[in-house]
Amino acid sequence: MSTPCHGNRNHVISCTKREREALLSFRESIRDPSNQLSSWVGEECCMWKRISCDNMTGHVVMLDLRNPKDPITAFDAFNQSKLGGVINDSLFELKHLRYLDLSFNGFEGAIPPQLSNLSNLRYLNIRGLDLSVDDLEWLSHLSSLKFLDMSEISLDAAPNWLQVMNMLPSLSELHLSGCQLHNYDPMISNVQIQVIFENMIHMSKLRNLNLSGNSIFNTRSDWLYNITSLEKLDLSYNQIQGVLPSVIGQFSQLTYLDLSKNKLEGSLPRSLVNLCNLQHLDLSSNKLEGGINELLGHSSACSITNLQFLSLAMNQLSGTLPDHLGKHEKISVLLLYSNKFSGPIPESIGKLSSLKVLFIFDNKLNGTIPESFGQLSNLEEIDISHNVLKGSVSYMHLSKLTRLKTFSASSNPLTLNVSSNWVPPFRLQNLKMESWKLGPRFPAWLQSQDELQVLDLSNTGISDVIPPWFWNHFPKIRRLDLSRNQIRGSIPSLSFVREVYLGSNNFTGPLPNISSTISGLDLSNNTFSGSLDLIVCEQKDRMNDLVILDVSRNLLSGEIPDCWMNYSNLQVLNLGANKLTGNVPSSLGKLSSLQSLSLNKNNLSGSLPFSLQSFKELELLDLSENHFTGGLPNIRDWGNTSDKLKVIVLRSNKFDGGIPRELCHLNFLHILDLAHNNLSGHIPPCFGNFSAMRSQDSTRDFNFLTEKAYLVTKRKEYEYRKMLPLVTSMDLSCNSLSGHIPEELTNLYAMRFLNLSYNQLRGNIPERIGGMTSLETLDISMNQLTGAIPHSMASLTLLSHLNLSYNHFSGRIPKGSQFQTFTALSFSGNRDLCGFPLTVKCNEDWNGVDTNVDNDKNGGWIEMRWFYLSTPLGFVVGFWGVLGPLAFNRAWRCAYFKFFDDLKYKLFG
Repeated sequence: MSTPCHGNRNHVISCTKREREALLSFRESIRDPSNQLSSWVGEECCMWKRISCDNMTGHVVMLDLRNPKDPITAFDAFNQSKLGGVINDSLFELKHLRYLDLSFNGFEGAIPPQLSNLSNLRYLNIRGLDLSVDDLEWLSHLSSLKFLDMSEISLDAAPNWLQVMNMLPSLSELHLSGCQLHNYDPMISNVQIQVIFENMIHMSKLRNLNLSGNSIFNTRSDWLYNITSLEKLDLSYNQIQGVLPSVIGQFSQLTYLDLSKNKLEGSLPRSLVNLCNLQHLDLSSNKLEGGINELLGHSSACSITNLQFLSLAMNQLSGTLPDHLGKHEKISVLLLYSNKFSGPIPESIGKLSSLKVLFIFDNKLNGTIPESFGQLSNLEEIDISHNVLKGSVSYMHLSKLTRLKTFSASSNPLTLNVSSNWVPPFRLQNLKMESWKLGPRFPAWLQSQDELQVLDLSNTGISDVIPPWFWNHFPKIRRLDLSRNQIRGSIPSLSFVREVYLGSNNFTGPLPNISSTISGLDLSNNTFSGSLDLIVCEQKDRMNDLVILDVSRNLLSGEIPDCWMNYSNLQVLNLGANKLTGNVPSSLGKLSSLQSLSLNKNNLSGSLPFSLQSFKELELLDLSENHFTGGLPNIRDWGNTSDKLKVIVLRSNKFDGGIPRELCHLNFLHILDLAHNNLSGHIPPCFGNFSAMRSQDSTRDFNFLTEKAYLVTKRKEYEYRKMLPLVTSMDLSCNSLSGHIPEELTNLYAMRFLNLSYNQLRGNIPERIGGMTSLETLDISMNQLTGAIPHSMASLTLLSHLNLSYNHFSGRIPKGSQFQTFTALSFSGNRDLCGFPLTVKCNEDWNGVDTNVDNDKNGGWIEMRWFYLSTPLGFVVGFWGVLGPLAFNRAWRCAYFKFFDDLKYKLFG
């Protein structure tokens, strides 16, 4: 059999004129932006690049036009190197072609059926082309084809693809990844996987099959019988359901099996241990359960001892790691993370002499780390974070890890027990030891780790001053996290890193100089002082990369600088809990990408600038505990925020006027806190339209950058982080709101916290309140509400905090599981209520009618207290000197009575 002869050989083979002209015609018809075909000149086409000829006949037998650039590592160059245009008919004059590769280019249009003329083809690769297909009949003429790759070309409109493939008896390698194989037969809606394989009866030579990234389902367990000759099988990224059938063990030739990213469930079949030749097994991202002792055991003749790659990550596997794990000496990659494994790490793990990557994070592994870890001399990456490992780690655990580049062991209460002059045997690129015990001294051994790119020593008990060498010792570092320690001293500069997290320490002095390329900066919860001008205004022209700036909970003072014009990428700005004064600068409105703005707990004043209406991406707004005045901002006018804003906290300011109805258009609002202001008027009934509070299914995930807010629930302030997306809350307390509680509020079935206390609300509690089954806290105390407590409230099984005190409720207190847990404090100040937990018993004919209710309404609960306070003549002066102002200042009055109300709950609740 003749062999192909590439160009540049000493013995020049002349190509035929017809084929040369065909190649030149093809070149002229396509786009070649990177001049890949510039060598296609002259008479001898066998000398041209990307072409090979038969060394006997001179016929062109190979045309390799594959895009030479990598789409992952060189994406721009990859796009610039794409050949493009329509595949010209001249190509089909090359009738002796055996090898044709056009993959990863920009060819477009329909696949020309004239490809069937290339009947000598053995290799055809058209992967990733933008070609349309409605019929694959032409493929059936390529009976010599051994290799076919049509991945990433939609076969949705080619229902005969399976029958055509079955007419290629020589085919040994088939790649149809991402081909939308979900409608190959008009009679069925989804590909049933057993139908595919049962129809591959003539494909007896098939060795490599890749059908990943399609919509393949599984309904029976006998679908693999007809293709036991397979050596490689990739069905990843499908929707295969059910258990993994035991027949899989009959594939004795398999070296590669990938069923990851499916919906497989049940336990691992015992027959997997019969796959003696298996080198690569990936069952990650399924719903598999049970243990892995049998899989990695030695109960069969071979027990898959040839395994080099094993991934069972992101399942629901449990049990302990087998003691004989170390007998699989050829494993180089072991991925068992995100499961439910428990127990200790086996000592035998040190015998995995080929191991390069070990990821067992996010499990429930406990006990100590075995010293045999120190024997894994080929280990390059290890991640054991988020387990419950404890004990000490000494130099013996690390002694031979000379090739280690990544060491991640965060969220384990481990102690590093090494001498002060210890020098690690490795030079790491990534080091994460969050929640270890490293302090109180700053670890000197870090001086040897000058290749670090990521360093996380957060919450490690360090209470030292950072040594001077540290700040300029890591030229490649991208992410630094030293937060939640007690590190003290000042910070000279941060000129070497993109992400810096130094929050919750004892740093002092002015804010540091920072790098012009920094993207994330968290200096919160320290004692930095001075102004923001240095970090904001002096860097404004060269800090366009800044995405996160958090300097909250410090001692910063002065006004907020008006220098935000060039921070177009800023998404999170938190200046809360400082001593900032003055107005909000108008240039904040230039932050067009802002998602989270927190200015809470300062001494800011004035009205909000009109320029804030330019916010289009805002999800969280916290302006609480300042001195802002005027009406509430018409947030609906803030760009396109109606489908973005999820948290609004404006409590403890001096906003007045009514509540704008435009707030009702914020469909995805989770949290609304307008408490402690001077708001008046009625509660808008359209508040019942908040979609995210109506149904938990309609809530949207928060951006990970905005998952932080301080909220007052159950009479205390809590910081919500990862749980923030689950919180639905409305707090309108301590205002001057009047009218009825809108019946529409009871449509908020997903509401967890509702506080309408300390207002002037009248009327009854809406009867349908019992439908708000997610309620955990309900406080409507200190109003002028009347009528009976609805019996439907007894069905609020999640209700843990209830305050109906100081209203004019009457009748019997409902009985129910939750109502049996509340004390009398929840109902005090309602003199016409009876029943448990009050001491007032209900008469059988009790009708709950108060003959003095009109008098009570006219006077109110405050008037009654004035009566009792002013009766003794000796207290007149004290009344006007101390309590008199409460009658004229609603904010003082609310705070005064709320203080005693809270004190009462602390003492007796």
